[in-house]
Amino acid sequence: MGEKSLQKKRFILETARKVFMEKGYKSVTMKDIVEACEISRGGLYLYFGSTAEIFMEVLRMETEETDDVFSDSITEDATVADILMLFLKEQKRELLRKRNNLTVATYEYYFGETVPKKDNILKHRFDAAVKIIEKLLEAGVENGEFYCEDCHGMARNIMFVLEGLKISAHTVGVTEDMVDEELIFILRELGIEDE
Repeated sequence: MGEKSLQKKRFILETARKVFMEKGYKSVTMKDIVEACEISRGGLYLYFGSTAEIFMEVLRMETEETDDVFSDSITEDATVADILMLFLKEQKRELLRKRNNLTVATYEYYFGETVPKKDNILKHRFDAAVKIIEKLLEAGVENGEFYCEDCHGMARNIMFVLEGLKISAHTVGVTEDMVDEELIFILRELGIEDE
């Protein structure tokens, strides 16, 4: 694919992301994306065959961007606790952001589509985050920054808490204080004093 084609595909994905953020996943049609991109139907089908295909690419793009933002924020002199705190602060920011995210569309997609295990980006993202947090916890325990008997179990627990907060944020609602309480509880379990 040439540079111009790659730019066009990127434009379609960025525009489609905005449409999915605004309308969710279920109600978005190829026509919606065609109109938002101001291209022909045939022009869209040159790149993508369905809204499901577009949405999967949007999720992949979103995952890459999130990873880049997080890694770019880590300074060379950051401690393990600093990195964990940065991760939790980023999660809090995402939880409290009511608009401009794909949470609702993502859950609609995964609850409504049959997604092969190998293509389940949410599961891959969850498992990757558990591994990263587990490694952070192990490093923090090793250098005495915090305490944890079962780093894998704690890493999974942190991710389940965050995932539960994401769902709650869009169903029953969460406040900044509620999110802070959950994050402080996690930090106290690790022997880290809240700042």
